[in-house]
Amino acid sequence: TTGMRVYFSEGSRVVQDVSLYFGGMGPTTVSADKTCKTIVGRPWDDQTLGRAYDVLLEELVLPPSAPGGKTDFRRSLTLSLFFKFNLGVLQKLREMNVIRDELPETFLPLPSNLQPSLQEFQHVSKDQSNQDAVGRPMMHRSAISHATGEAVYCDDVPKTDGELFLVLVTSSRAHAEITALDVSEALTLPGVVDVITAKDVPGKKARSMFGYEEELLAVKEVSCVGQMVCAVLADTKVHAKRGAAAVKITYKDLPDPVFTIEDAIEKSSYFEPQRRIEKGNVTEAFKSVDQVYEGAIRIGGQEHFYMETQSMLVVPVGEETEFNVYVSTQWPTLIQEAIAETLDIQSSRVTCHVKRLGGAFGGKVIKTSILASITSVAAWKTNRAVRCVLERGEDMLITGGRHPVLGKYKVGFMTDGRIVAADFHYYANAGCFVDESVLISEKILLHLDNAYDIPNLRGFSVACRTNLPSNTAFRGFGVPQGVLVVENMINDVAMALGRPADQIREINMYTGPSVTHYKFEFSPDNLQCCWEECKLKSEYGIRREAVDQFNQQNRWKKRGISIIPIKYGIAFAEGYLNQAAALVHIYKDGSVLVSHGGTEMGQGIHTKMQQVASRELHIPTTKIYISETSTNTVPNTCPSAASFGTDANGMAVKNACEILYQRLEPIRLKNPKGSWESWVKEAFFEKISLSSTGFYRGHDLYMDWDKMKGQPYSYFTFGVCCSEVELDCLTGDYRTVRTDIVVDIGRSLNPSVDIGQIEGAFTQGLGLYTLEELKYSPTGLLYTRGPSQYKIPAVCDMPLQFNVYLLSDSNNPHAIYSSKGIGEPTLFLGSSIFFAIKDAVAAARSDSGLMGPFTFDSPATPERACLACSSPFIQKIPASQPGSFTAWALDI
Repeated sequence: TTGMRVYFSEGSRVVQDVSLYFGGMGPTTVSADKTCKTIVGRPWDDQTLGRAYDVLLEELVLPPSAPGGKTDFRRSLTLSLFFKFNLGVLQKLREMNVIRDELPETFLPLPSNLQPSLQEFQHVSKDQSNQDAVGRPMMHRSAISHATGEAVYCDDVPKTDGELFLVLVTSSRAHAEITALDVSEALTLPGVVDVITAKDVPGKKARSMFGYEEELLAVKEVSCVGQMVCAVLADTKVHAKRGAAAVKITYKDLPDPVFTIEDAIEKSSYFEPQRRIEKGNVTEAFKSVDQVYEGAIRIGGQEHFYMETQSMLVVPVGEETEFNVYVSTQWPTLIQEAIAETLDIQSSRVTCHVKRLGGAFGGKVIKTSILASITSVAAWKTNRAVRCVLERGEDMLITGGRHPVLGKYKVGFMTDGRIVAADFHYYANAGCFVDESVLISEKILLHLDNAYDIPNLRGFSVACRTNLPSNTAFRGFGVPQGVLVVENMINDVAMALGRPADQIREINMYTGPSVTHYKFEFSPDNLQCCWEECKLKSEYGIRREAVDQFNQQNRWKKRGISIIPIKYGIAFAEGYLNQAAALVHIYKDGSVLVSHGGTEMGQGIHTKMQQVASRELHIPTTKIYISETSTNTVPNTCPSAASFGTDANGMAVKNACEILYQRLEPIRLKNPKGSWESWVKEAFFEKISLSSTGFYRGHDLYMDWDKMKGQPYSYFTFGVCCSEVELDCLTGDYRTVRTDIVVDIGRSLNPSVDIGQIEGAFTQGLGLYTLEELKYSPTGLLYTRGPSQYKIPAVCDMPLQFNVYLLSDSNNPHAIYSSKGIGEPTLFLGSSIFFAIKDAVAAARSDSGLMGPFTFDSPATPERACLACSSPFIQKIPASQPGSFTAWALDI
């Protein structure tokens, strides 16, 4: 930040007095006194200011280890902000006729005026019954209660008599032996009831995945800062926190902790299996191409930042070791099984209830099962209800998020833009436990082609084992990282050839009947339709020319534009996870209660299930109610994930409703003019069952990694996004001027909900690629543990004009009512802003004589964008010593 003022002698450009203050250049606001003295008494001209810039640079120095890091960027800002002030002063002097010099460009603020936005979708047929809700833009069934605060979440469940609160005690070391655990002082504090350790667990003390185990509570060794060691139980949250602070853990540090991907590569610290896939003969193909280019890009991690943190309440029923569990999770059955195994009881004794989640995005599956297991031990040991609700800082420290990825590539291409061969290497920072990292590294390779038919394609992907909290599933499941590497490679090819990137994308895009690199046949026709429609709706050709013209006329502000496609596979490659079940009751008053295996996370699955039941039972949605998801109504459910919740559960609800409607057929035939209520009452008197289960087997999907072939997805969701940004080259700040998205989601069950999902996913992608940055200390402690240090998108980050179009005349025979899964695919389209920023940066670099491909990592923060522009002010900053940034924080 800065505050500057200057006084001139009357009618003169001679400076009488000047004040220059800077925030963020020291522990308090700093005055640049030496610089001011250099200016006072001299005319305000290039010679004076040229000297002032040099003095300012010498006067305001930050060591590489300065708290907050970004030292090069902060030093450059002192110069560029002073230059912006200079532009304003010159403008004022000119208006006052003090000077008549030709001015540099007038520096206007970034655009901020919102523009009207469009939402276009395919309307239902005129022949469709008014009572049939499918395909209509219905409001989310809980939208009003969300807005008013009446919606009930896990921690809103009223406190029961004798309830205890649980607070976790976590490791402060990244790689160490536990030599002693002293809880004696904690037990003497007011309100503290007990301390739970691994010794208290009656059943399994660890959760297993892919042949690796993750301890519920560490016993002998800790592998990251934030690993759970024990838990304190007290009568209130305040008392539990005091008790946790009083627990003393003694450590003996172990040598050589691994934090970064480079560390892991050097020490071959990987989780097995490592995955490879190849199509064609890449090695031979490289010999026949016109050019070969090698590049790399790093994608940072991302915190889930769900509005509701990890929350659970375990209530002992009081007899026969039965428990009711109220928990915020995407997979109630997993929680049920984890608690049963931990307590060494049968699953039938544990009932999990999920009313709704305040967001999850993949982060409420594996770690939630471990937290619930620990909480259940506390409830079992004390025979009292136990509540565990993490604070934001605890949640961010303990739970991990999206995997940071380092992607390296070698690409061979012809001078006409055709890519003949590409070889990719992906390294994901998995953290200390395997979690779902192997599956994520697999999905990265399955989307290695994105939208492009590259005849010779090879990929290698591995999950790196490091001493950070284990990363886990996050909306997109590796695809947003993997495909960004592919698209960056396309951009590099375009820059190497000096051609527009959209041309290279078009030349290499799938056309006609196509086969993926894992030998799965599909039609890319709708991908092509999305591409052409997006170019048309966004007026891409005209705006591309306008952007180039703007950049020629402006030195310190640049515009960039990009158009990016996505081909996203829907469903679980593990075939058994694609099944679903439902239970539908019709009561004598005609009201209907629907239960299914999906969990409501805000994505609108309950609203869509109401619409499905409405169509199949031929009744309005007002008669249909969904209370919760629970393991005692629908057993053995699969996770609400992979954009497959509606596909699977919708078919199960449809099946149950079809059975019930068929049962009512004799009654309807007997009394065709009767009401729904009269039919239901008559069915009861006729002793016809008004309850039915429904089941959907799902597709038999698989992937054979040895043969490098399979059908891991039911179908693809396609989308294309065009974004334009305006970049302030002096500060790296930017504003998205306009975004146009065209998505093929078949025939939407609910256009309002689906467009909301598209906009939400895009915004989360915008955060991933431009804003959100995790920082760790050199000892592996997460610095960014809350909204003051970690920035998610806000209203001011949204595109000023945001248009969403659903592709018309699209059908999908592989999912319910010809719809498509939409939760995850469009998150990647947020990268269109990343590439638009990169396009603007390239324009700025060309003004400095820098051409061709350049390294530009994600997220494209103002710091990265400003430094990459390489303005004269950036070039004045002496380069930091290699690795000096790590004195303050690790670049994971």
